Amino acid sequence: MTSDARAVMLTRIRTALRDQPKATPVPRDYDHTRDLGDVIEVLAERVADYRAAVHRVQADRLPVWIDALLDARGARRIAVPADLPADWLNDELTWLVDRPPLSIETLDGCDGVLTGCAVAIAETGTIVLDAGVAQGRRALTLLPDYHLCVVRADQVVATVPEALARLDPVRPLTFISGPSATSDIELDRVEGVHGPRTLEVLIVEG
Repeated sequence: MTSDARAVMLTRIRTALRDQPKATPVPRDYDHTRDLGDVIEVLAERVADYRAAVHRVQADRLPVWIDALLDARGARRIAVPADLPADWLNDELTWLVDRPPLSIETLDGCDGVLTGCAVAIAETGTIVLDAGVAQGRRALTLLPDYHLCVVRADQVVATVPEALARLDPVRPLTFISGPSATSDIELDRVEGVHGPRTLEVLIVEG
């Protein structure tokens, strides 16, 4: 592009922008929170509504619950983030640690994945991952067919605005509302197309 052509183009852009009306201020005084009562109870109900299995457990019983749920599925080879708490891991199982990154074939062929989360939203029954501590990269929770996710009580908030206030917008955020599911034009529901077919959630209290 010649300098004359560039000057003509920029002049036209400036002229067009000069005729635009001023932007209308957008009010930002909408609700950021609301009283939902027991947010843990609301989260458990909403997550269950999405056909996920939910268990409320005490912190000192978490390893026992993890072992029991994996054993009930016959799961022996479980993918995990490299920084998962050591006391979550039973020596009798094969833990596929994602360091170096596991291959697509390994993730697709394992029996499931065990992670923590960044925050959970009671109002929508949504769990949010941000690739932070005990969560791993996004592929880790999209390729396995089964996801066992641990949510601490202090990670549960009432509303989406409260959750966003805790999250870094530049991190890779994954919002999980139940098992992966989609429907075709006939409304036939198919699960496991875009992520795990089965989601199981442990809400840890105490």
